[in-house]
Amino acid sequence: MRVVWAILSKDLLLEWRERARTLSVILFAAVTLLLFSFALGPDVEALRAGSPGFLTLALLLSSTLALNESFRLEREDRALEGLVMRPVGATGLFYAKALANAILLALLGPLVVALAVVLYSLEVGPGQTVGLIGCWMLGAAGLAAPGTLYAAMTSRLKTQDVALPILLFPLVIPVLLGSVKAMDLVLFGDAMGQLPSWISLLVAFDVVYWTVCGVLFRFAVEEGE
Repeated sequence: MRVVWAILSKDLLLEWRERARTLSVILFAAVTLLLFSFALGPDVEALRAGSPGFLTLALLLSSTLALNESFRLEREDRALEGLVMRPVGATGLFYAKALANAILLALLGPLVVALAVVLYSLEVGPGQTVGLIGCWMLGAAGLAAPGTLYAAMTSRLKTQDVALPILLFPLVIPVLLGSVKAMDLVLFGDAMGQLPSWISLLVAFDVVYWTVCGVLFRFAVEEGE
């Protein structure tokens, strides 16, 4: 845990000092929501009905922008190889990087939800707002773990910007479906009591991804070096 905390603190400190990646991810998510509203035009009902999907797609697309930069600094001057060879270990490195990515994506939640409320004329109470942000955070966790694994695998490729989405998007379809359905139930009511089942699905896939990707990360890094 000390190793994970040390690397996580380093990554968060670098994000705070530079803030370029964070601001770019925030702007990208905001522009994505704005483009969806332009695509549907002034149809308020259609915007409201599609808002859960728009929020999930904004999370998915902005995650690729964040993940592409996850290992940029470590790849420079072979710093990643040095980290793996030291007592840090691949497992500690993975969980530190995945937590940093998850935190970055989770912090977008309040901002993006507030923007969606304005753009799509959503009528949400405090409980619904908390529910939407909670679904966003579960979705962010489900994207961060496999995204970190694939970001490490593709970071040495010149075509990383293309390879990462191609590998990541099919794998996280269950998380996307769960996020869309859970947000829909939070926004428009849950007469059949289905929300706990969809939340459980999201949690289950989060646990699977964080466990399996943590095991496989060592092979991805060692193969790359």
